[in-house]
Amino acid sequence: MPCWVLRRACRRSPSWTSDWTGDFDSGVMCSFLSLKRYVITYSSGCHNGVLRLGSPTPMAMKRKQLSLLAVATWLAAAAFAAQGPEEEDPGIEEVIVLAHPLAGEGLAQASDVLDVDELERKAVDNIGATVGSEPGIHNSAYGVGAGRPVIHGLGGARVRVMEEQIDTLDVSVSSGDHAVTVDPFVAERVEVLKGSATLLYGSGAIGGVVDVHTGRIPDEVPERIRGTLDLRATDNGNGSNGTLRLDGGGGNVAWHVDAFARKADDYDIPGYAESAALHALEEEEEHHDEDEHGDHDHEEDHHDEEEGHEDEEEVHGHLPGSGIDVRGGSVGFSFVGDRGFAGLSVSSLDSEYGIPGHSHAHHEHGHDDHEEHDDHEEHDDHEEHDDHADEVEGTPVVVLEQTRVDLEAGLADPLDGFEGLNLRLGINDYEHVENEAGEAGTVFTNEAWEARAELTHAPFAGWRGALGIQLGDRGFSVAGEEAFTPPVDTSSFGLFWVGERSLGELGVEAGVRYDRVEHAPRDGTSRDFSGGSASLGLIVPLGEDWEGTLLADYSSRAPVGEELFSDSPHPGTGVFEIGDPGLDHEQARNLSATLTGGGDGWSTRGTFYYTNFADFIYQAATGEEMDGFDVRRYAQADATFAGFEVEGRARVAEWGGGRLEIGAFFDTVSPELDVSGNDNLPLIPPNRVGVSFAFTSDRLRATVDYVRASEQDDVAEFELPSDAYDDLRARVAWRIRPGGMAVDLYVAGRNLTDDEQRLHTSVVKDLAPQPGRTIEAGMRVRF
Repeated sequence: MPCWVLRRACRRSPSWTSDWTGDFDSGVMCSFLSLKRYVITYSSGCHNGVLRLGSPTPMAMKRKQLSLLAVATWLAAAAFAAQGPEEEDPGIEEVIVLAHPLAGEGLAQASDVLDVDELERKAVDNIGATVGSEPGIHNSAYGVGAGRPVIHGLGGARVRVMEEQIDTLDVSVSSGDHAVTVDPFVAERVEVLKGSATLLYGSGAIGGVVDVHTGRIPDEVPERIRGTLDLRATDNGNGSNGTLRLDGGGGNVAWHVDAFARKADDYDIPGYAESAALHALEEEEEHHDEDEHGDHDHEEDHHDEEEGHEDEEEVHGHLPGSGIDVRGGSVGFSFVGDRGFAGLSVSSLDSEYGIPGHSHAHHEHGHDDHEEHDDHEEHDDHEEHDDHADEVEGTPVVVLEQTRVDLEAGLADPLDGFEGLNLRLGINDYEHVENEAGEAGTVFTNEAWEARAELTHAPFAGWRGALGIQLGDRGFSVAGEEAFTPPVDTSSFGLFWVGERSLGELGVEAGVRYDRVEHAPRDGTSRDFSGGSASLGLIVPLGEDWEGTLLADYSSRAPVGEELFSDSPHPGTGVFEIGDPGLDHEQARNLSATLTGGGDGWSTRGTFYYTNFADFIYQAATGEEMDGFDVRRYAQADATFAGFEVEGRARVAEWGGGRLEIGAFFDTVSPELDVSGNDNLPLIPPNRVGVSFAFTSDRLRATVDYVRASEQDDVAEFELPSDAYDDLRARVAWRIRPGGMAVDLYVAGRNLTDDEQRLHTSVVKDLAPQPGRTIEAGMRVRF
């Protein structure tokens, strides 16, 4: 490939440097031997070089484009097979990347990467909150026990969350109160693809992908035992958290072990659990009842209802049902040879977490008449209860158990004309029970597996790329009085090709995919869907410091089983969900443009995207009630999503071995349904603007991050608006190096202004705000 790709890599991140000092013109070619080692070929010779990834500070912007990883890994496989012992350089660290021959979806795909340093300061209790502060990404937030990423305003079944390129195989897509079963604290790296990623990962990735890399299946044998121990505690909820990971091996065998545990009580909030908007709505409905039933009858009803709900109405300063208790771990082994590796890991997860807001909806909908809620100002005159036993008694608790087995193998030069082969298989046995008042309730089970095979091929007609196949099977069932969907067996099949080529300094990427999905309810008529996806992208260098990318793609998504077959109350979302077995494919046509710049001590990136959906699937509010729940039917209509995000970072000062950097970002998204009347969609995130300051030296690392989220008043039918809020975070870490180890002692704070934060992307935002001021202290040891 042309050498400008190497220049692009170094320009993208201040921490990436190369030792090539020559020209980057079109006559100079670059070949990657691994993620770090490359060879420059020019007219009078060649140069063996090293791309130094570095580890400057956790404050440096390390959102390295996945596109470079894709190119590097595509080009690496053949070199491993060809490289003999006499060519090895002991001064160069080899990194076998056969494990992930498709680390990204091409050069033009907008993406972010959170590396181990960023995860150290950003990892929290769920993956949605961990990545939710990145530009263009939000959190669906169901307390802290559950949260999925929302990318460019799209979430749920449109965003695929994976562990090492295989789906998490849990039931988090089916409801906001279901947890994602990948743990952010054991992650080595989190990669995010923004926008459609259906070419590589299927119809569940029409909105984007979050891929969590854990390293549980080693792809190299370390020279010594390496490990990380992280211990931390928080004042809000009396939380404690511990994570340990070890990697070692000898000869051709590598092994990995990790274990984690964290526990917290119900967390504190700055005000009332119920929002002022919901309170005002309840008052309005109450006055409406007074007009209909007369004052005398209403006074009697009001007296009874107030007696029964006094505790609930006075929930202030803490959020019942927000506690968590999570434990898990894994063991992995690999055999590593000269041309590849093969390995296996077994992991387990046991989790208990409350479902905040669930008991409110369940209790409220048990009555035909609307209940009165005293004015928030009047609450101040009442005495809060010291004993919250009555409040917690009716709060459901999810008890989750999962056992997962993963297998992976990589091989260089498997066949003539092919440079690398990667095989992956994930098998999951999942169950969770929603217990209420100490009694076993609804049982969710998911027995699923997913497999994929990818072959990177040698250049053909100027194109270098990969062929792949993806298979999956899922047996999902819900049993109990709150079962909102029948048992459904789902099978999927996909074939794809992605590739890239160079035309001078112009980069071109393309891809196609075919998918087939079948949903077979165990009592009912099956539905099957076939669809395709395609993309074309261009990468245009614009001088030394700038480049532009253009991406056009078409993608399709098959409805998930819950959208087709739901027909029951769903207390987790507070609605009576009615599916439509006649739903058709959802189709998306997307255009995006990105401008990226970078130079000595500065970098910036801005992305505009426009997506036109045909037959967009959404929940339409009907205004009706059934069994005391608001009825929502799955429907289809055309829709558009338009958005913009921009971010930048610059080094502003250096002194005494330290440096100060400032950063800023802004993001916005505006969707619109093609329907008469209210054309807003629910759960759309508000505009955000953020600034950050970071200082780093050899021992001291300090960051301050501030985000202002605007109010969201462009709401769907029967959806309440959300107020603006501030989010101020800070972290200070001091590093010591005893006995060859690196020990970071740190203190951090979140929501330091103790603001009431209600995320508009959360279905329980009006019942379950985010935690109030939280102070965390901890220690991280690397050896």
